[in-house]
Amino acid sequence: MSKDQKSSSVILVMRISPDSNPVSVSRKMDEFVELAKALDYKVSDTVVQERHPDRKYNVGSGKAREVAILARDLSASQVIFYDPLSTSQIYNLSKLCNEAGATCRVIDRFQLILDIFAQRATTHRSKLQVELARLRYELPSAKMLISLSKKEERAGWGGLGDYEDSYEQDVKKRISRIETELSKADLEEDARRLYRHKRGFFMLSLAGYTNAGKSTLFNALVDENTESKDMFFTTLIPKTRALEFGKRKVLLTDTVGFIEDLPHFLVDAFRSTLEGIYFSDIILLVVDFSEPAGHIRDKLVTCHETLFEKGTSTIVTVLNKSELVSSKERNQKMDELFHLIPNPVFISAKEKTGLDDLLLEIEKNLPPLYVKTVSLPNSKVGASALSWFYENGIVDEILYGKYMTFDFCATEDVMAKTDDILRKAEKI
Repeated sequence: MSKDQKSSSVILVMRISPDSNPVSVSRKMDEFVELAKALDYKVSDTVVQERHPDRKYNVGSGKAREVAILARDLSASQVIFYDPLSTSQIYNLSKLCNEAGATCRVIDRFQLILDIFAQRATTHRSKLQVELARLRYELPSAKMLISLSKKEERAGWGGLGDYEDSYEQDVKKRISRIETELSKADLEEDARRLYRHKRGFFMLSLAGYTNAGKSTLFNALVDENTESKDMFFTTLIPKTRALEFGKRKVLLTDTVGFIEDLPHFLVDAFRSTLEGIYFSDIILLVVDFSEPAGHIRDKLVTCHETLFEKGTSTIVTVLNKSELVSSKERNQKMDELFHLIPNPVFISAKEKTGLDDLLLEIEKNLPPLYVKTVSLPNSKVGASALSWFYENGIVDEILYGKYMTFDFCATEDVMAKTDDILRKAEKI
């Protein structure tokens, strides 16, 4: 085994409750493996134990020692647990691995997700969001973290008390500074969204479980080459592009994917990213329709819990990868899942089939446009006012004479402002 292979070799450990559903366990393990692959890790082995949680090791002491020996024999660089580990559990497990002769890092699934986000974060804002999530994750065990890391350096019992308190306060201060900076950035983003709506832009957002094909669909709709690898969290930073939709001005945003049991500190840190979904006129909820019906159901429930938390947008369910499903299987899945699939559209983002049907469904669900016949004085003042109408709605063919007359199409909010524009044009 090469040095590079050694450094990327990992062991995945999952403890399951005695009453766990085997299908659910299998799905979670598959997702666990995909998360590891998202960082190009080689999964050398997976370990599953059915039992109630152990306070010291999470798994039983015998299984913990077995994992430590396995880590040594497989030269694993990391042992990753599905369940969240306390600081003392990480310390105890790391100690077992060291005693067995294994040189490895012990982390949990939450830390793995943080590592993925940290690798994918490229903007200042996303890096701050990742750091905020990490600090919130570490804060509850800040004192224990220092206590255990400095255990051998203690002069006496409790000798690091002042240092532990200082570290905890430093973490809290850093969290406060990041929250303040992100709040300012959120206000700027809210202002941009409001500006876009006032200018007559319709907002569409792609949402859905990670790896469902959102970025592939984004590329197909806007004719772009956004990264769309077959791995989790390829889209961490939302991307917004204009979408050609007749004369309507539409903005489409690709967002970070949902995932089962997403840590609350990550959801909180990336709350502003989700806000973009909540303020959309339409949410395109992308689903991998080739998966088993039970998997689809569980993932739709996860998505709906997030989307319906505070959002009121219309949802169009985009059933992607439909080319992989037979007609019989399609009907069976629809019978079983119809209550979770509002406004369904069958597509293949990869093959670019079904996109016309999707565009028709989007058009059907966009906010209605209102039409008004407008007359502006044929002057410099009128020309200036005319530019406002072009920027905020749809201007049909203009008839020129003493006045410039045309039909103006816009949303109700924009249409309400036209009287003020017309009065100003007539007065000057």
